[in-house]
Amino acid sequence: MRTQTKREHIAAGHLRELEGVEVFCPRLRYRKATRRGKIWWVEPLFPGYLLAKFDLAALERAVTFSQGVRGLVRFGGQIPPVPQGFVDLLQAEITERDTSEGDVLTVAPVIEEGEEVEVATGPLRGMKGTVVSVAPAPERVKVLLEFLGQEQVVDLDLFAILMPRKPRP
Repeated sequence: MRTQTKREHIAAGHLRELEGVEVFCPRLRYRKATRRGKIWWVEPLFPGYLLAKFDLAALERAVTFSQGVRGLVRFGGQIPPVPQGFVDLLQAEITERDTSEGDVLTVAPVIEEGEEVEVATGPLRGMKGTVVSVAPAPERVKVLLEFLGQEQVVDLDLFAILMPRKPRP
């Protein structure tokens, strides 16, 4: 179903209060570098939409007029079904990761030794190098850069580098 912009979690909360309605509103939680420093962001996986399972004949009116809901998704008057296998896969992925905040999947950057990266911020911006080591706790990486004709190991913040795009398996 469609929801009001940036109010997916509010619509989901109101729909969960209705008896006979199952709601799934997957959200991503990730860390982002900003001017204020590194902060956690939570955004919906499907902006403006959520998944709900209910008896259409009995509950369509109550669901449609719930707070935060804009309406049901329709294509030519038909409400498209979402395959249960797809929903089960998403729910399994989210339950394995983080259940403390509801339907939230926490995403963390993954980088490995030997990967080619580019420095995104600071005086070394634009320089490319190879990751030598990764320190997970303080979110730091050591990168081997060629600087003034010599190779130097530089300690950088994980959020100060551009990571390579990895092909999906």
